[in-house]
Amino acid sequence: MNSKILGALTCLGGTVASAANPDRPNIILFMVDDMGWQDTSVPFDSVPSYLNSRYDTPNMERLARMGVKMTSAYACSISSPSRCSLMTGMNQARHRVTNWTIERDKSTDEPNPYLDMPDWNYNGIQPAPGVNNSAVATSYVELLRQAGYHTIHIGKAHFGAMNTPSANPLNYGFDVNVAGHAAGGPASYLGEKCFGFNPDGTAWHPRFATPGLQEYWQRDIFLTEALTREAIKALDSAATLQKPFYLNMSHYAVHVPFDKDSRFYDKYRARGLDDTEARYASLVEGMDKSLGDIMDYLEATDRMQNTVIIFMSDNGGLDFGGRGKVDDGRHNSPLRSGKGSVYEGGVREPMIVYWKDNVKPASTISDYIIIEDFFPTILDIAGVNDYSVPQTIDGVSFMGLLRGTAPADSSRLLVWNTPNTWIPVEYEDAGQGYGQTCAIRRGDYKLIYFYRTGRKELYNIKEDMGETTDLSAAMPQLTEALSRLLGNYLRNADAQRPSFKATGRACPWPDEVI
Repeated sequence: MNSKILGALTCLGGTVASAANPDRPNIILFMVDDMGWQDTSVPFDSVPSYLNSRYDTPNMERLARMGVKMTSAYACSISSPSRCSLMTGMNQARHRVTNWTIERDKSTDEPNPYLDMPDWNYNGIQPAPGVNNSAVATSYVELLRQAGYHTIHIGKAHFGAMNTPSANPLNYGFDVNVAGHAAGGPASYLGEKCFGFNPDGTAWHPRFATPGLQEYWQRDIFLTEALTREAIKALDSAATLQKPFYLNMSHYAVHVPFDKDSRFYDKYRARGLDDTEARYASLVEGMDKSLGDIMDYLEATDRMQNTVIIFMSDNGGLDFGGRGKVDDGRHNSPLRSGKGSVYEGGVREPMIVYWKDNVKPASTISDYIIIEDFFPTILDIAGVNDYSVPQTIDGVSFMGLLRGTAPADSSRLLVWNTPNTWIPVEYEDAGQGYGQTCAIRRGDYKLIYFYRTGRKELYNIKEDMGETTDLSAAMPQLTEALSRLLGNYLRNADAQRPSFKATGRACPWPDEVI
C-alpha cells in the first residue's frame, strides 16, 4: 500500500489532514469514452498509422505540443471498471466491478452456456456501506474537495448503478454535477431529440436519457457541444470562489450511438469514409473541438499556466457492433482487437498531460501506467499528501515520471481481470480476446489467460504490440513465472473467477494450469 495512505482499513469516510498551499494548480481530467489509441491525428506509435491520417484532431495536436504524450497508458477494457479504478485507486480485481453497471441489483452479463459468472459488484462503488454488491471507497475527488478544491463533474459518470448513492456524482465528492448519472452512454447526441427525453419531460429511452440539459432540448445542438458550454459556465462560476478547481470533463463521445455531428460529417464523407465511419469521425472531431474550446477559455481568462490538463480514454475503441465484423480487427490497428478485450486494442489509451514547467513540451514517455494510478497522481499534483481512506490503493503515482525525477519501475505488475461475459458468447472464439480473461504485464511481456479453456498466450509488447506471435510455447519458464505472479496477485486481491456449469467448480487460477 502507498505509504501516504494512513489507516486505510479503519476509516470508512476519507479524511484529509489539512488543506495545502492556496497556489495549488487547477486540474482538468478530459476523459473520452471508447476512444481508440490511434483515433486521432496525434500518432502514439513511433510512426504514424493510417488511422492518424483519417482523423482531424488539431487541439490534441496542440495539447501534445504543449505537453507530454504517454504512449503506454492503460485502462480496463470496459467503462465502469475503468471509472471505478480511477475514482478509488483500486485495481479492478480488487473492487470487483468487472463489467458495466446500470440497474441496481442486476448483472449485465450475457448468457453463457458453459460458465456461471461470479456475483460481482454490479452496483458499482459507493461512498459508504449499505449497498450490496458494491465496493466501499472514498474518491480522490472527495479528498480534493476536503482539501479546498471546487470539484465539478460534467458528462458521463457510470460508476454507480441506478438508485444507489453514487449514481449521482454529488454523493461522491463533486460540488457540481451536470448530466452525470448511472448510464454509460447517451440515448441520443441530438438536441432535437432532447438527448433521450420527450418534450413533456418523460424519457423515450429511460435508462440512457441524459439528464439536466433541458436548456438545449429541441435545438440544433450536439451533446458534446452542450456539455462544453456547461463546463465553461461552471468554470466561470468557479472563478468567483477564490479556490482551485478540479474539472472532470467526462464526455459521452465517442460512445455509440454514432449520431451524425453535422459540423464535421460531410468532410469525412468527402474523404471516402462510409456512413458509419464518417459518423464516428465526426464524434471524434467534435470531442477535439471541445478540448480546444476549453483550452481557449483558459487562455482567455489567464488560467492556462496554472492548470494541469490530463487527456485520457476509459477503454479501447469499439471494434464491432456496427463497425464491421467482430474478427476483422482493423479499427485499432496496429493494436489487436478493441473494447472488451484484454488485447492491447482494448486497454491501451491515448493520453497527454500538460503541466507548465513540470513536463517537457512536445515530449514522449513510453513507460507504462494504468488507470488506478490517476488517484495518487492527481492528489500528488494537488499537494494532498496526508489522507485516510477505507480502501487499499493499488495505484502508484506517476508524478515523478512526468517531471523526469523518478525512473520507471520495469518490474511493476499491471493486472486485468474480467471474469464476465460482456458480449454474446458466440463472439468469444473470434480470436479477439473477448470472454472470461485475466492478464498481466511485467516489463516488456504480457501474459493472457482464458478461464474457460485454460489457454495462455505470451507476447513481447515492446517488439510485438499487435500481439501477433504467441511466445508461450517457446518461453515456458517465463509463462510459468508470469502465471504464478498473476495467480498470486488475484488471490491476494480477493479477485473473482467464473465456474463451470457442468461441475459447479471454479475455473482454475492461471498458476493452477500447466
